[in-house]
Amino acid sequence: MPYDERFITPMRQELTRLGVQEMRTSDEVDQALADAKEPTLLVVNSMCGCAARNARPGVAMALAQAQKKPAKLTTVFAGQDLEATARARDYITGYPPSSPSIALLKDGDVAFMLERHQIEGRSADAIAHDLAGAFEQYC
Repeated sequence: MPYDERFITPMRQELTRLGVQEMRTSDEVDQALADAKEPTLLVVNSMCGCAARNARPGVAMALAQAQKKPAKLTTVFAGQDLEATARARDYITGYPPSSPSIALLKDGDVAFMLERHQIEGRSADAIAHDLAGAFEQYC
């Protein structure tokens, strides 16, 4: 059952205010990702504490600090936009469902992935460092 939108909106805005495109339907996911050849960041956002403490701040820091950045920034919200999240996970092949998670797609394939177990318990700085390294390598 989806969460109360009043609680979710600020969590969505942490990414959308950075210019991250929110995808709330499976059609929006396909429009954004189906033919994307350029490096594309896909954040599977979540209500959990590790998303608030580590993942979203790590994404924000990486985007602020990195010299190279993905051409396209996208996100879905797990536990809320169920259809969009399920469809987005179809683009993250080879990885089990995980939220939060952060994928960097290039030419339609996963070039870099941070799963929940690589986010949980780590600092936002460490996550930003990993993402900035991936941006440098693949963007």
